[in-house]
Amino acid sequence: MKLRVISQSEISHLVSMAQAIEIVKQAFAQLATGDADVPVRSQLEVAQHNGITLFMPAYLRQTDQLGIKIVSVFPNNRDAGIPTIHALVTVVDAETGRPAAVMDGTYLTALRTGAASGAATDILARRDASVAAIFGAGVQGRTQLEAICEVRDIARVLVFDVNHEAAEALVAEMRTRAGRLPPDIASAASAADAVRDADIICTTTTSREPVFDDSDLKPGVHINAVGAFTPDTQEIPEGTIQRARLFVDSREACWAEAGDLIIPRNKGLISEADIVAELGELVSGTREGRASDNEITFFKSVGNAVQDVAVAGKVLEEALRQGLGTEVEV
Repeated sequence: MKLRVISQSEISHLVSMAQAIEIVKQAFAQLATGDADVPVRSQLEVAQHNGITLFMPAYLRQTDQLGIKIVSVFPNNRDAGIPTIHALVTVVDAETGRPAAVMDGTYLTALRTGAASGAATDILARRDASVAAIFGAGVQGRTQLEAICEVRDIARVLVFDVNHEAAEALVAEMRTRAGRLPPDIASAASAADAVRDADIICTTTTSREPVFDDSDLKPGVHINAVGAFTPDTQEIPEGTIQRARLFVDSREACWAEAGDLIIPRNKGLISEADIVAELGELVSGTREGRASDNEITFFKSVGNAVQDVAVAGKVLEEALRQGLGTEVEV
């Protein structure tokens, strides 16, 4: 059996962030209309090493795409200077069940996660949003910034990380990148400084406590919360959750995994009925997004396999068209 192996550097050349945003929009639309089969992901805790490995399969019926992602999140990796997240994606031929490709899932995870926030920002953020705050200076912080700059004319960006050196490194790197990124990118001295003027906030940490204060938010801000993905992690203040208009990538997955929602629900501060819509419902137009310029909109994403399988399918399609990847006999 022949299998195409696609590297991280090849993926970054095969699918752009702008393309990924549109792909993810349509993938979530399939999820919302019941045209995707996605079991809740299996989680295997590796407590001895403070890590967790997730197994995420999906089949998208409309586009006939099948695959699985295996992703590990090991926060202790930061101490060794290696990424917190490692992942691998396998694309399976939906007609025959034959594995067709295996590819780096670490960058693909960051790409599709950024794309989901880009899609949510495109639909929910104020049209005049121009100031962004990024919490977390890892790979996810980079693609979150790229994504929101694809859908809004961002003039200023502030980056905050508890590791100030990491924030400075991200700022230095992003200043050198071409594309839609603004030249005014700086590290913030505090969380309050980061969010005070922000029109869009992206949180990409695994924090167990809120990373900013609700009282520091300006009216009309849009928040993408993508870092915390377990019931005991919480990036967003409960007061913000109570007063925001709430949106999610998947109701089922978020109520199973998202501490940002589960913790305030368990305290009686919100109920499951407070979720206005899934992203796919917004894309398909069956639910309304932002209702006024002054309200806070909040998008919670714990990640869904439809994103991985849809983007990976496009990566394979382009790799075959452009003759990229390495074909191996297995």
